[in-house]
Amino acid sequence: MAHQALMANAIRALAMDAVQLANSGHPGAPMGMADMAVALWGDHLRFNPANPHWLDRDRFVLSNGHASMLLYAVLHLTGYALSIDDLKQFRKLHSKTPGHPEIDVTPGVETTTGPLGQGITNAVGFALAEKLLAAEFNRDGHTIVDHHTYAFLGDGCLMEGISHEAIGLAGAWRLGKLIALYDDNGISIDGKVAPWFIDNTALRFEAHGWNTIGPIDGNDAQAVSKAIAQAKTNADNKPTLILCKTQIGKGSPNRAGTAKAHGEALGAEEIALTRTALDWPYAPFEIPEAVYADWNHKDAGAKVEAEWNERFAAYSAAFPELAAEFTRRMKGELPKNFHQVAFDTVVAAHTKAETVASRKASQLALEAFTAALPEMLGGSADLTGSNLTNTKSTPALRFDETGGVVLEAPKAAAQGSEDEAKPASSADAAPAPAPHGLIGRHINYGVREFGMAAIMNGVALHGGYIPYGGTFLTFSDYSRNAIRMAALMKHRVIHVFTHDSIGLGEDGPTHQSIEHAASLRLIPNLDVWRPGDTAETAVAWAVALQNQSRPTALLLSRQNIAYAAKDELGDISRGAYVLSEPEAVGLKNKKTVAVLIATGSEVQLALAAQKLLAAKKIAVRVVSMPSTTTFDRQDVAYKKAVLPKKLPRIAVEMGCTGGWWKYGCAAVVGIDTFGESAPAPDLFKHFGFTAENVAATVEAALA
Repeated sequence: MAHQALMANAIRALAMDAVQLANSGHPGAPMGMADMAVALWGDHLRFNPANPHWLDRDRFVLSNGHASMLLYAVLHLTGYALSIDDLKQFRKLHSKTPGHPEIDVTPGVETTTGPLGQGITNAVGFALAEKLLAAEFNRDGHTIVDHHTYAFLGDGCLMEGISHEAIGLAGAWRLGKLIALYDDNGISIDGKVAPWFIDNTALRFEAHGWNTIGPIDGNDAQAVSKAIAQAKTNADNKPTLILCKTQIGKGSPNRAGTAKAHGEALGAEEIALTRTALDWPYAPFEIPEAVYADWNHKDAGAKVEAEWNERFAAYSAAFPELAAEFTRRMKGELPKNFHQVAFDTVVAAHTKAETVASRKASQLALEAFTAALPEMLGGSADLTGSNLTNTKSTPALRFDETGGVVLEAPKAAAQGSEDEAKPASSADAAPAPAPHGLIGRHINYGVREFGMAAIMNGVALHGGYIPYGGTFLTFSDYSRNAIRMAALMKHRVIHVFTHDSIGLGEDGPTHQSIEHAASLRLIPNLDVWRPGDTAETAVAWAVALQNQSRPTALLLSRQNIAYAAKDELGDISRGAYVLSEPEAVGLKNKKTVAVLIATGSEVQLALAAQKLLAAKKIAVRVVSMPSTTTFDRQDVAYKKAVLPKKLPRIAVEMGCTGGWWKYGCAAVVGIDTFGESAPAPDLFKHFGFTAENVAATVEAALA
């Protein structure tokens, strides 16, 4: 239709004009996908430009985020608070139109994309959250959660390995409201992809349990719209991939279909030729009023949201408690009794003073928190019996043969021994389930660490759940970029990383973390906790759950850790605190001459070394620092109180030493090599993690 051609050409013009003005960007993909956008946004997407956060809106993810000008153009044209002047500021400092889409920067952007493959994986998280919320809150005659998740993706997304992880889980979960449109233009930065990308994409997706449609002409808006309509009516609850054959740089006489259209401005001469070829006689950034009228979605958006508001009002009248719970959770607010639950959990850990591995301490805390917070959605990358992320309140998430969510009562959690899960005893039987307990809340992600992390990002972005997932700390390398993206997006995602050091023993250096704690601490806005006993672990969980604007990594031990006696619990949440003064080891009137700083299991080494030094009349303070990132945010007065300036500091941690020198340490007992395969006690002695060596290091520093 003529008006659809004009709508698509408006996107093409805005994309090439903005990239040209910035002299930076990717005009080709927006120009090639313009008709796909016309079909989706013009005929199918449910949204309200006046309220980008309307709860039951469809979600759209631009997985190939380099095509950002496609999204910015559509957001502007449909009526979001994104002006033509904002488009002119494309890729400029502090603009609302950065080089790749960023959430909370541009209204209407649902997730930050750029690292290829993560967008489609976020979309899987969006679709999963929608499906679970629908199962949990919808009632007969009252449907308040009912929306689709759409994603555009390109060759690069499919080449990235994370796409295999994501689409495999989407198929297994029967995410029928997930519809992906593949921009199959056959071009990447290096040229035609055929020599290195020969996948049969349709068969690949079908093998993963998806429906596929096409290939179709992706430069035909009507054909794309028809395919989307077909995808929405699938009866088997499978996700759908629509294969859209497009021409990159569509409309450009000399650049279309070539790598030259991908990642650089077309140039003034080529843009002039393109305007002529498209019959677009308008000045840069000029859009005819008739085209604006065709794109404008303000009235339609207000109408569809108003209709939902009416449905929600009826739902609220029929189910007031459910409506209040849904509203709370979508706002990301914790239950009113959370602080009491957290207090009781920490005090219980302190009172019991158990000697357990911190991974087990984590599960003990989770038992309390998952029972009180129905929004906690856990999981593990095939290591549940080792990570101990399951609880009595979180039965395994399962789907039936039609894709429906299996409803079941919570079961007693498998407690786990060293690395294998054990059946729970009848004494651990769960109480009668609350209504929210009927939805499985523990996900078996399989061996998909990266996919798990990026899916959790999507779940958190969607709202309604607080996702957490576990794997071994050394495998955080696999998921690191998704962890970084959560930190960049400032969203509450909790990573449970167990087997945090050479203390895991015989599995050897491939599994023993050395640089990982220090590496994670370098990510801005990521809180990293390495707790040293049950109380510190409970505090770490409480703080993580309250951190609405930052993700958290919990680094937990495989080996048992004795409880560290302490009089005060309040300062643990500040990341570091004075655990033991010389008076505690019999040096009441002796002047403190040094400070021992330790994290995790090494706190016990510091306490033992303190006693050895006390026998020699050397008085040292022991500071437990479970979270360097949290401590670094404290005020100067508190930092000075914990780490007095005039006292030498010696840090102890089973990891690389580099990050500790910033605290002015005179020495660090650490490990800057890879580990070895041997029983943990032998490794501790071999690498110098003994009380005797720590004490000797303090004496050498003082000397």
